[in-house]
Amino acid sequence: MTTESPEPRWFKSSYSNNGGDCIEVADHLVASRGVIPVRDSKDPHGLALAFESAAWSSFVTAVKGGEFPT
Repeated sequence: MTTESPEPRWFKSSYSNNGGDCIEVADHLVASRGVIPVRDSKDPHGLALAFESAAWSSFVTAVKGGEFPT
């Protein structure tokens, strides 16, 4: 049995319009790492931010609720 975590499988939102202002998320790592990595799609080799799942869930809920007007 291996104790290594899987590599991130990045995806963009289906709402992304390929305009370049996107983030990518690897949400399958919650079980193995306890975090949700998020990165800038324009810089896939750059750093990723790691959010605890509760914090990420709160952020997504706020975005869906319109708390961050454009």
